[in-house]
Amino acid sequence: MKRSGRWAVSLVVIGLLAVSGWRVAVNQQHKKQALQTSATPQELPIQIAAQEVLRVKPRQLALTVPINGAVQAVNSAVVKAYVAGELRGLTVREGDTVKKGQPLARIDATEAEARLRQAQQQADASRAQLSIAQRNHDNNVALVQKGFISTTALVTSQANLDSARANLAAAQAAADAARKAVTDAVITSPINGQIAQRFVQNGERVGIEARIVEVVDTEQLEIVTQLAPADSIQVQVGQSAELQVPGAAQDMAPISAQIARISPSAQTGSRTVAVYLKVLGADNKKDSDLRSPHLRPGLFLQGHIITGNASQLAVPLNAVRTDKPLPYVQVLQSSKPAVASVSPDQAASQEGRTDLRVIHKTVELGRRTSFEGATWVQVLKGLNADEQILAGTAGGLREGTLVEVQSAKSDAAPSTDATAPKAEGL
Repeated sequence: MKRSGRWAVSLVVIGLLAVSGWRVAVNQQHKKQALQTSATPQELPIQIAAQEVLRVKPRQLALTVPINGAVQAVNSAVVKAYVAGELRGLTVREGDTVKKGQPLARIDATEAEARLRQAQQQADASRAQLSIAQRNHDNNVALVQKGFISTTALVTSQANLDSARANLAAAQAAADAARKAVTDAVITSPINGQIAQRFVQNGERVGIEARIVEVVDTEQLEIVTQLAPADSIQVQVGQSAELQVPGAAQDMAPISAQIARISPSAQTGSRTVAVYLKVLGADNKKDSDLRSPHLRPGLFLQGHIITGNASQLAVPLNAVRTDKPLPYVQVLQSSKPAVASVSPDQAASQEGRTDLRVIHKTVELGRRTSFEGATWVQVLKGLNADEQILAGTAGGLREGTLVEVQSAKSDAAPSTDATAPKAEGL
């Protein structure tokens, strides 16, 4: 009995020692894992606002061609001097309104008036010579009929009469030219409009064809733009366009225009094609709260011509990055959390969670379009529908970066797709 009791006690002691050793080993293993976990730096996610995440989807895009153009008047005229002399009576200034036929200035016509009097007197002398020649010819006709003179004298008198008539016609033509010079001394406006430029001052002596003022008709304006060869084949007469003055206030309504004419040939040097757009009247039914801009010849405009519509995947142009040889977008891709970066106690709590990491996807871009002041571009290849991408405001992130999208608050103005246009169209 004593030996059996000893064996029992020995077994109990051995069991206690084994349990204690196992616990010590487990504790050492936990400490080792804890030291490894603390030594391994945990990756902190980059915080991304909800409005900086966009979802790619097909959209009804308005296909456009970007243009830059200048406003010009359909009707304009540079008024020049037709006679030389001293300029007098020029009182109109830039911005003054003038009517067709309104006198603008006059040129000292002393010399022209003297030449007119000289021409009139020469015409009077020629008229008197014609009267004498006519009387002599009539007398010679009567004498020839009575046989007092020969027919040769009659022929001579007829020649003198014809010469007198030609001299009178020449003198009258010279008088008409002198009278026209006197009339041209008064400078008038050829069209209705406003004075755009004034080139001379009173008292200056001007020559023939010297520029005096420029008159433009601001009632009819057009926009001229030069298109690249690839863009020119897409435009047609009748297509609409929207333009705006660069830097204009946001309460300015866009300028509506329509293609009126297209040059039949390209320019020799640049190979560009001139396109002329007619400025349309303001649409009071649309954007009634916006002010209508007041156009003037010479203003520079930017905008686009609407060439058609197409349903295509599209992203904001600022979301496309170009710091690599090929353009790409930053796509958010779901992935499982890394096991080495979490402790065994945290693994169970993160079992159902997914990480969002940034990947760079190369894209093939198509045509651009404008919507609410932003430029969008078609994506022909590289993206799929319903993928999430980062907007341009998120900045450039290294591929594989862990991100965390902040949930939008209830009082936040934009949603995750607030910066994107509606699916119905741009």
